[in-house]
Amino acid sequence: MGCGTSKVLPEPPRNCYADFVKTVVKCKPKVCEVGPLTAGSKGVDSGQNDASCPNGARRTRVAKYRAKFDPKVTARYDIKALIGRGSFSRVVRVEHRATKQPFAIKMIETKAKEGKEVCESELSVLQRVSHRNIIQLIEVFETQDRIYMVMELATGGELFDRVIAKGSFTERDATRVLQMVLDGVRYLHTLGITHRDLKPENLLYYHPGSDSKILVTDFGLANSGNKGGDWSMRTTCGTPEYIAPEILLRKPYTNAVDMWALGVISYILLSGTMPFEDENRTRLYRMILKCKYSYIGEPWPNVSNLAKDFIDKLITIDPSERMAAAQALKHPWVVTMAASSSMKNLHRSISQNLMRRTSSHSPSSKSAQSSKSSRSSKSRRLHEKEIREFNLWYQQHIDE
Repeated sequence: MGCGTSKVLPEPPRNCYADFVKTVVKCKPKVCEVGPLTAGSKGVDSGQNDASCPNGARRTRVAKYRAKFDPKVTARYDIKALIGRGSFSRVVRVEHRATKQPFAIKMIETKAKEGKEVCESELSVLQRVSHRNIIQLIEVFETQDRIYMVMELATGGELFDRVIAKGSFTERDATRVLQMVLDGVRYLHTLGITHRDLKPENLLYYHPGSDSKILVTDFGLANSGNKGGDWSMRTTCGTPEYIAPEILLRKPYTNAVDMWALGVISYILLSGTMPFEDENRTRLYRMILKCKYSYIGEPWPNVSNLAKDFIDKLITIDPSERMAAAQALKHPWVVTMAASSSMKNLHRSISQNLMRRTSSHSPSSKSAQSSKSSRSSKSRRLHEKEIREFNLWYQQHIDE
């Protein structure tokens, strides 16, 4: 639910308040001003969680951010804790004063052009959607220089944190996760919305219970098409390890880029490893363009051929050959494994691979927080200039 820093900005929609059906409360601008916001963001703990602070420091921090909120917001919501921060945003946990129900509020600075565009992009999507597996926008407060987005509070943590914490993880568990994500993505695609930054960090559990639903979050890069009916996109954006080849080639692309990303997520979900990974961006992009991945090493010998077929039909170069979300939901692996009761436990191999990747990417993995950020791709920016230069290089070396 954050304004992540792993990507460039999308095309701003023509009218971010068109057909807005949520509540918008106009507030008078405050007299005080605050400086620019920095660091990474996440709708859950992103390294600045007050839960890790002593009580005195936590109260001071809460008071600090409470003072920055418009009085009309604090009149309705009690600010409880800072749970995330972004380049132009802060995310706080709040409690509705009347109902005592918890929510999250994202406060976005809109004085800067980039902050305004990210806000408009996210609003243009969230104001249109209503699905159990999509983070829900509750209401919006608007001031001259800020937007306050009141949203569902996801307290169950990120997808892979839950996988590591479980004592067992089978293909059946994987398909149940993917069913929820695919249903949310199918819904988005029927509305003409492309997420463009699907990755594990943006898949959050609604609550800590074993029966929690998954929520698709972070719509700062989402695209809603245009009034002319042209659903192709051209903006270079996303997170490198999950980016589809047509974006790297700077070709017009469709919502099939989301399905490529879901193939990458499925691969990681079943193995704890990434299909495409290299610290050198040029080598990483070449691997993606060659669709160079394998099923070597643990736990792949214990993974069914149907699961591999599912991945292969998503991680495929030709976008027209990729399964759509509705097709993926009907794939034999998803249908049969979701109802299966006897499956091999892949947890040990998946957890070991995830933690091995954590330690190899983090020089200091002494804390759970450093482990989480090392698994994350949030800090790996995707720049238009970088892709343009790679594209030129690739055209010169395409026959190598």
